[in-house]
Amino acid sequence: MKNVLDGFKEFIMRGNVVDLAVGIIIGGAFAKVVTALTEGILTPIIAMIFGEPNLDAVGRFTLNGAHFLPGMLLTALINFLIIAAALYFFVVVPINHLQKLRKRGLIEEPEGPSEDVLLLQQIRDLLVAQNGGQGTSGHGPAGPVPPAPPVGY
Repeated sequence: MKNVLDGFKEFIMRGNVVDLAVGIIIGGAFAKVVTALTEGILTPIIAMIFGEPNLDAVGRFTLNGAHFLPGMLLTALINFLIIAAALYFFVVVPINHLQKLRKRGLIEEPEGPSEDVLLLQQIRDLLVAQNGGQGTSGHGPAGPVPPAPPVGY
């Protein structure tokens, strides 16, 4: 049981977990932007064209008392495409462009972690110290925290 808990503690203290936590927070904020785009602009356009606020009721039919709503699938597909397009054009394309500029030497690599990452490392180190370990910035229980892999799609 102790090995399992030690393994879990090592997993939590890795830099990748911190990156994942930051990604989830950014993703939640980004989801609000996509929701506002969908509800504020796209839903009124759909309502204007089809007379319904979404496509759920489009193409509905009933056979032997069973209700079929193919429009629900259309709504889900359109929502997926909107989210995928927004993510691609507002996150993936700019990051890939930034990486190309860094490879060409037009933009310098950042010298160190951002203030957010430093703060999260300090919090992690305090937690490690409270649990009897040593908390040194940039180091987990298993040594230095490896850098996050590059983002490229």
